Amino acid sequence: MRAKILQFIEAPRFQNFIVTLIVINAIILGMETSEDLMSRFGDVLTTFDAVILKMFVLEIALRIYAYRWRFFTQPWSLFDFAVVAIALVPAGEAYAALRALRVLRVLRLVSVVPTMRRVIEGLLSAIPGIASVSTVMLLFFYVFAVIGTHLYGNTFPQWFGTLGKTMFTLFQIMTLESWSMGIVRPVMEQHPGAWGFFVLYILVTTFTMLNLFIAIIVNAMHSSADESAKANRLEIKDELSKELVEMEQRLIEQLKNNR
Repeated sequence: MRAKILQFIEAPRFQNFIVTLIVINAIILGMETSEDLMSRFGDVLTTFDAVILKMFVLEIALRIYAYRWRFFTQPWSLFDFAVVAIALVPAGEAYAALRALRVLRVLRLVSVVPTMRRVIEGLLSAIPGIASVSTVMLLFFYVFAVIGTHLYGNTFPQWFGTLGKTMFTLFQIMTLESWSMGIVRPVMEQHPGAWGFFVLYILVTTFTMLNLFIAIIVNAMHSSADESAKANRLEIKDELSKELVEMEQRLIEQLKNNR
């Protein structure tokens, strides 16, 4: 019985069915944000949402029964369990915030689709590199903020009056949001040489450090894909080895029977 359930939940048809339910549920959750749609189809949408939630609970129950304790050792299984458990929180003002987290059910699509799962795994594996780059970037950010406060704090206190204001202004400049006409050119009217400070800052932060983030993430995702491909090759190799052993045993038995 357990083997049949395991085979059933791992079948492509069942996985595609769950993906379809997640997509439908995502559409329903989006429709529930419309007061007009809720006034006309509220009961229908609520019923569909409840039915889909019951199907998710049934799926989790089947997976727990099939995998037993191994279910709780798999990170993605724990993620699915937590998302469905949040959706079971009773309605009420005390749990309004948790009920709003029902939309997290949409993220189950990531755990179900292997390609999306590999993207998230690649991002997670890039966290150590991202943390290192973030630390270096924070140091540069702090140095430029201190310099900017000393240079332009008296002239433009609304942007550089305090260290906090300067850091926020530099963050805006780093994102290249209205940095030229909104901030830099007005500063250059009072400080003609200010362009050197801002150009150097943009080169260091926006063009160098942010590109390092992208490089680390791409490298991590590439490494994750290589590891997955290697694991698949090893799995195929093991299956072929088992088949060869079985064929060899069959040949030996046939030879014995022929004698």
